[in-house]
Amino acid sequence: MNKTIGVFAHVDAGKTTFAEQILFHTKSIKQRGRVDHKDTFLDSHEIERQRGITVFADQATFSYLDSTYYLIDNPGHVDFSPEMERSVQVMDYAIIIISAVEGVEGHTTTIWQLLQKHQVPTFFFINKTDRVGADVKRVLDEIRSELTANVCHLTDSFKQGEMNEDLIEFVAERNEILLEHYMVEGYQKDLWLKTMIELTAEKKVFPCSSGSALLDIGILDFLNQFHQLTVTNYESSEAFSGRVYKIRHDDKGARVTFIKALSGTMSVRDVITYNGNTEKITQIRVYNGKKYKTVEQVIAGELFAVIGLSFAAIGDGLGTIQEKAVYEMVPTLKSKVVIDPTVHIKEALRCFQLLDVEDPSLNVTWEERLQEIHIHVMGTIQLEVLKPLIKERFRFDVTFEEPEILYKETIASTVTGYGHFEPLKHYAEVHLKLEAGNRNSGITFDNSCHANDLSIGNQNLVRNHLFEKSHNGLLTGSPLTDVKVTLLTGRADIKHTSGGDFREATYRALRQGMEKTTNYLLEPFYNFKVKVDLDLMGKVLSDIQVAHGFFDSPKTEGDKAILTGKVPVATFMNYASELASFTQGKGVLNLVFGGYERCHNEEEVIERLAYNKDADPEYSSSSIFCSKGKGYTVSWDKAETEMHCIVR
Repeated sequence: MNKTIGVFAHVDAGKTTFAEQILFHTKSIKQRGRVDHKDTFLDSHEIERQRGITVFADQATFSYLDSTYYLIDNPGHVDFSPEMERSVQVMDYAIIIISAVEGVEGHTTTIWQLLQKHQVPTFFFINKTDRVGADVKRVLDEIRSELTANVCHLTDSFKQGEMNEDLIEFVAERNEILLEHYMVEGYQKDLWLKTMIELTAEKKVFPCSSGSALLDIGILDFLNQFHQLTVTNYESSEAFSGRVYKIRHDDKGARVTFIKALSGTMSVRDVITYNGNTEKITQIRVYNGKKYKTVEQVIAGELFAVIGLSFAAIGDGLGTIQEKAVYEMVPTLKSKVVIDPTVHIKEALRCFQLLDVEDPSLNVTWEERLQEIHIHVMGTIQLEVLKPLIKERFRFDVTFEEPEILYKETIASTVTGYGHFEPLKHYAEVHLKLEAGNRNSGITFDNSCHANDLSIGNQNLVRNHLFEKSHNGLLTGSPLTDVKVTLLTGRADIKHTSGGDFREATYRALRQGMEKTTNYLLEPFYNFKVKVDLDLMGKVLSDIQVAHGFFDSPKTEGDKAILTGKVPVATFMNYASELASFTQGKGVLNLVFGGYERCHNEEEVIERLAYNKDADPEYSSSSIFCSKGKGYTVSWDKAETEMHCIVR
């Protein structure tokens, strides 16, 4: 049986040490490493060992009894959340490590929400029970109040498949048929175990154990419990399907594509279809840490890597699964890359584009007009890690400018935009209806154009051009979002329409429509959750108001206040250190990206960014027409009257 498991935790909860113990007990490694000794198996990269944190979601393979396990050790720092989210989507089960001293922390809640969103059955391990101040009961109460009431502590209640009375009743209470059976016939081991397995897989029960990873207390018991309570049902006789969850480049520069097989089998020399591409697999690797072995075939449920897929991107479905995974852990900051002047800028760009393939959240962009490289990031720790990574891998130095907020723009009302592109021997015309979309919906497309007006092929061109890149807004040049675009009609010329004409007409139609409506600026917001002593509630609420946030009705839990709401990233991104200061480290802050909302200081941002919409080399709202063999430009406010299609 193949099982993929992920280990997650807030920073310093002992996640990597826990993983080391599991690998040691299953004889996957010969000796246990320690983070402070910089010799752990999975944190094998020099950057990880120097900083003592997990940066890359690396994997190990081990066998236990009748199962093969693929264990992924995930980053614990919020700056590397996109790396974590990419691995979540291929997991069968997750294990969240929580410190018995610190309890549920900010990033713990983020991890929990992510696992629930992706429907991953989850176990808890309360670690560091050997430490001064450890309190397992208190942490269990925190899990019940802040994460789930359906957690059950197994350390003393589940041994060799036998349950004590408390666990028997806990399970029975969550299954009506079992409860009736219990009232009449009492406890039956096999039936209870089967039900516990089902409830865990259905995410109705969340098993929990406790111990000390550092001192190897409770680890083997947890592994036995985990093994007994987890099952997978992959079908190898079906057609192949899989999901790309990671891409790396090996020492020789070969592109290595990591895949989870969801059904069927894959063999070397198989031809795989994805995203309109068809390519042959030339090598299959099974990784264990940095090392790998080559195999001829893999089956459903396995994690492996292949050579031969040149265009596959992270999140792509393969074989019978074609839909791409959607990721929501998105950066809210951007930074300009400052390159060592001895390095050719285009060579540096090539290197950053390799990084972009491996981490799409970087969203590496090349500003041709400024000859600059820009990247998107989660925070400053990510930039600190990127510097030595680039030095080690590509042998040149970089620095980064202070990260800035990633703004977006949208429109307020419905308009029709017209674009015409007709310099000599070119021709295309496009009419687009632009409507304000739902918040955080991005750009959506609809088509009401008749094939008699514009061929299906040209209609598809318009759609493709709308989605081939993000489009600059008028206020700051930030990406346009939350707009529904409908293709109304268009026109081509059999003789003169050529490649790129519909791109020009589409961009001009989009821009012309934006000129005719009200535009406004959006900024990223956090969904926050703050837990502090009751006497500090007033200060936190005041801080939130000063930060231009808004909050729900406060809740109390014993002597604690729990505050939730939304607040701009720009005003709250450094609040964690402030909260830690005035609460002596006892306050809990959880920040999760909560989408984009109306910018709280729009005029100030517009003035500071000083974008000139009429000087953007990539966009024009004017149209180009042709008369007597010469092209001429018509400004956006006069173009509508000269359109060749019937104006709707």
